[in-house]
Amino acid sequence: MADRGTMTDLVRGFLLTYFMPESCYDEFFLALNFLHLPCLKIVLSKVLGMFIILGSVLVKLPQILKLVGAQSAEGLSFNTVLLELFAITGTVAYSIANEFPFSAWGETLFLMLQTVVIGFLVQHYRGRSIAGLVFLVVHFGLLALLLSPVTPMSVVTCMQLFIMPAVTIGRLIQARSNYQNGHTGQLSAISVFLLFAGSLARIFTSIQETGDTLMALTYVISSASNGILLLQVLYYWNCSPEHKNKKKRE
Repeated sequence: MADRGTMTDLVRGFLLTYFMPESCYDEFFLALNFLHLPCLKIVLSKVLGMFIILGSVLVKLPQILKLVGAQSAEGLSFNTVLLELFAITGTVAYSIANEFPFSAWGETLFLMLQTVVIGFLVQHYRGRSIAGLVFLVVHFGLLALLLSPVTPMSVVTCMQLFIMPAVTIGRLIQARSNYQNGHTGQLSAISVFLLFAGSLARIFTSIQETGDTLMALTYVISSASNGILLLQVLYYWNCSPEHKNKKKRE
């Protein structure tokens, strides 16, 4: 009986820590009211957030592997990487400053690290490895400054405001590059799809968990921008750099 009670306490503690407040635990497991809508929304948001965070560890891995496998960064815009990194880093700083729950923004931390790697690889495969190393040092130095007490909250908030245009401009630069090249180069279809799906899900979780309109609007803009790239990936599915070069030779 003691073991059963201990197990119940462990399960209860796990659920209260990661998936629901105590009031919802009481609704589900004491009142047996499994259709309590507000609590269902909370649990759905938490579960979605956890899946997004877990998935974010792998979101840009296909892009990194594609770059390494091809030993080329053809078709990828470094300016797009910079603007995307600005947006992601701003979201990380804004979320930490506002003490939002990790389940509401945690994937951006993993996306930031993977985007930094992609930025370095783009520079490296264009013969600018030293510039790539400088890029790494500068980024992490600025991140440390943003998270330090010396940076006012107003600066972090302003950075969040600029995220929407940064995301939009970055995606449009990449979309323009794809259009001019007639293919999507080393852009990973898997990564683009996962980013699109994740940003869509984040619209709901950000509203539910943070109640922050600015955060939700950021993910709306991100979804639309990622959607443009996804459409291009589908449109240029059979058009690769090799295919284009072959057509030119013919």
